[in-house]
Amino acid sequence: MSRDTGPDWSDRAPRENGRPRVIVIGGGVSGMATGVYGQMNGMDTRIFETHVLPGGCCTAWSRKGYIFDYCIEWLIGTGAGNDANRIWRELGALDGKSVRDFDMFNKVVDEHGRSVTFYNDPDRLERHLMEISPADEALIRSFCADLRRFIKIELYPFLKPDPLKSVGEKIKTMLEILPAFRLFWRNAATPMHDFADKFRDPLLKRAFRNIFYQDPECFPLLPYLYNMACAYNNNAGFPQGGSLGLSRSIEERYTALGGILTYRARVDRILVEDGRAVGVELKGGARHYADFVVSAADGYTTIYGMLEGKYKNKTIDTLYDEMLNKPGILFPAVVSAFVGLEGDLDPNDSHSTTYMLSEEEAKQLPGALQASIVVQLRSRYSDGFAPAGRSVIHCTYFSDFNYWRKLRSEDRKRYWAEKKQVGEFVRGFLEKLYPGIGERIELVDVASPATTKRYTGNSNGSILAWKAFSDAEDLANKLVNKGRMQLPGLGGFYMAGQWVGLGGLIRAASSGRFVMQFICKELGREFKAWESGGAAPWHAGKLGHFPQLDKTPSERPAKLRLVDAPVALEQATAV
Repeated sequence: MSRDTGPDWSDRAPRENGRPRVIVIGGGVSGMATGVYGQMNGMDTRIFETHVLPGGCCTAWSRKGYIFDYCIEWLIGTGAGNDANRIWRELGALDGKSVRDFDMFNKVVDEHGRSVTFYNDPDRLERHLMEISPADEALIRSFCADLRRFIKIELYPFLKPDPLKSVGEKIKTMLEILPAFRLFWRNAATPMHDFADKFRDPLLKRAFRNIFYQDPECFPLLPYLYNMACAYNNNAGFPQGGSLGLSRSIEERYTALGGILTYRARVDRILVEDGRAVGVELKGGARHYADFVVSAADGYTTIYGMLEGKYKNKTIDTLYDEMLNKPGILFPAVVSAFVGLEGDLDPNDSHSTTYMLSEEEAKQLPGALQASIVVQLRSRYSDGFAPAGRSVIHCTYFSDFNYWRKLRSEDRKRYWAEKKQVGEFVRGFLEKLYPGIGERIELVDVASPATTKRYTGNSNGSILAWKAFSDAEDLANKLVNKGRMQLPGLGGFYMAGQWVGLGGLIRAASSGRFVMQFICKELGREFKAWESGGAAPWHAGKLGHFPQLDKTPSERPAKLRLVDAPVALEQATAV
C-alpha cells in the first residue's frame, strides 16, 4: 500500500519482470500524477514524500473538528467534455464527487462600502457594471463582449507537450486557434493595469485588478476572461472534499494501480553515474535505485541542492540566479488566517470578497504587500469543513516572504507576536463586518509564508512558483519545449511540477502527464492513459487521519484561541 516503508529498491540488478523502475521525488499533485501515468504505462514507480500527507500545497489541516482547506479556490476542469476534465478523470481526482459552482467570481468592496460583483454571466455583469458607472460604458461593453467570445471557446492545451505533437496535431491546434487568434492576441497584449486605469469610476479602476482576489500585478486581460468563461461554463468549480480531498483521491488512484508512496522520506541527493541519474539517497543514508528519476520538488532545491548545481545552462542560471529574487516574478507568498466560529453568516453574503483597506488598516497587517484582505466563507465551498452548527472563514493577503523568514530566524518572539497581530486584526476586522461575531469565534489559526516554506520546501514560500506572463514564463517554457523537462548533461532525469510547468493545479497535473510521455518516447513505447471510472460516493472519511493536528496548545483566555499553524505542521512531520 501507500504509507508503509515499501519494498527494498537498493538492489540494482535488472528487474525480472522487465518493468522499468521510476523514482519520483515529491508527493504533490504533479508527483502523484507522474506516478499514476507511470503505472498506466507499465512501469514500477515509487514516490518519496517528506511529509505525512499527500498533495504538497494542495492540503488541509484540522483543529477541533474544523477542516482548514488551504489551496483550491477554483479548479479548471470540473466540467465534463474537455481535456482538463479528462486529466482529472484519468487521475481519479473527481471520482464520486459533487462540484459546487458559483454564479460570481469575486466581490470587491472599497473602504467606503461601495462594491462591485464580478458575475460570470456577461449579461448580468454588464448590467451591474453599467449601474455602477454609466460613464464607463465603452470599457464595460468591450470587456463583457470579449467574455461572451471566450465562453464559446474550449481550448485546453494540457494533454500533450508541443515537442511530441505530430505535424497533423499542430495543424489541428492552429486551425482551432486561428478563428480566435485576434481575440487571444489582443487580450494577451493588454495589461490589466492599463485597461483598469482607463475607467473613470475609482471603484472599477481598483476592482478590476482584484478579480483574482488580490492583484497579480503583471497579468493581461486574457487569464481573467479565460477563467471567468470557464466558471460560466461550470468548468471552474470547487470539488467536494476540497484540496486534501483532491490529493487523497489521486493518491487512491495511484496506489490502486500498484504505485508505492513512502512518507517521512526526504531525498537529500540524486545519485548520478556516468552522466545518468540512477537513484536517490534519503536523509539517513538509505539509497534506492531506478532506471529514471523524476523530481517534482522545489526547482532550486532540486538543481542546486540534490544535484549540487552541476547540471544547468544559461536559461536555468537566469531563472534561479536572476529571476528567483527579482520583484514581481514569483507569485507572492500568502498569509492565511482560518477562523472557526459558532453558527453561520447571512446566506446572501458573497462566498468570496476582497476588501480594500485604508492606509491605517493596511499598516496593521504584518508584511502586507497590498492594501487589501480577502475574506472567503469556506463553509459554502464544500460540506464537512466545520462541525454541525459551525462555520469556517478563510482570510488571506499577499505578504513578503523575507519579512517572515527574517523574523522567524532572528527574532522568534517577535515572529509569534506578529502572528498574534494577524489574528487580532482578523478578529477585529470581522467584528466590523459582522457586529457581535467576536463572541462566536472559537479559534483562529494563522499560517505565514514561513509555514509554506517549511512545509513544502517551495522557494520564497510561493505556492504557484513563477508568475505566468512574467519575464520568467518564456524561460520556464524552454525547460519543457526545448529541454524536454530534462537538465543539460544528465540522462535518466526529468523534472515535473510548477517550476517547469508554472502554477495552477491543472498545469501541475498535466506536467506529470507530459513527463511520462517524454519517458515513454525515450523507451520507445506508446503512451497510454484511461479514466479511472471510480463511482463510489465521496465521503469525509476519505480524508484520512490528520496526524497530531487535532492536538492543540493550551486554551487562551476568553473564546479566542490563536493557534499557530506552523506548530501544527511541524508536529505532523515529527511523528
